[in-house]
Amino acid sequence: MTVVDRLNAAKDAISSRARDCGRDPAEITLVCVTKTFPAEAAVPLLEAGHRVYGENKVQEARAKWGELRQRFSGVELHLIGPLQSNKTREAVETFDVIESVDRPKIAEALAEEMRRQGKRLRLLVQVNTGAEPQKAGVLPHEADAFIAECREKHGLEIAGLMCVPPVGEQASPHFALLAEIAARNGLKELSMGMSSDYELAIQLGATHVRIGSAIMGERDYSKP
Repeated sequence: MTVVDRLNAAKDAISSRARDCGRDPAEITLVCVTKTFPAEAAVPLLEAGHRVYGENKVQEARAKWGELRQRFSGVELHLIGPLQSNKTREAVETFDVIESVDRPKIAEALAEEMRRQGKRLRLLVQVNTGAEPQKAGVLPHEADAFIAECREKHGLEIAGLMCVPPVGEQASPHFALLAEIAARNGLKELSMGMSSDYELAIQLGATHVRIGSAIMGERDYSKP
């Protein structure tokens, strides 16, 4: 199968799962994760009409997508990896959606930088549903207060939540927890589910699924 074949297979699977769950497939956005892959790897997907992509690192995204966005209009770029405060300016310049708002310092920096640049990005709060010490994200019991701080102190419009369940654990409790936090805070967007579990995420309310290896193929992390 080509990369476009795999893209179409993922889209068909998303639509089928959504209908099985009584949902409208149009409610679910496929974020194709192109991290670690070179710019030319995304060209067939762009030529096929797909426009929503996810990247983990600000500098990689800037190097990769500058020229691609000149060639292909309408690209929506999501930052799905942790954001360092010293990369806030570049992140606001480069991305349309930041899914990894996870601490007051970042919330403050984003608010200030968006005002400076006159831009309003869509923002999602990342929740560390497994309370993993090595992983980014606000802890579940602190999520309500952090969302309120983003809104009331920094004037940010939070569109939704994102999570990455712990490897080796059943994902469904984490997806259900994220949906519960979103519901009580009036948030509509849920970015959850990756190549191995996106169909389960759709069942539990995902509006965005982040699919990388199932479309792009396995990554070679040995390359710089």
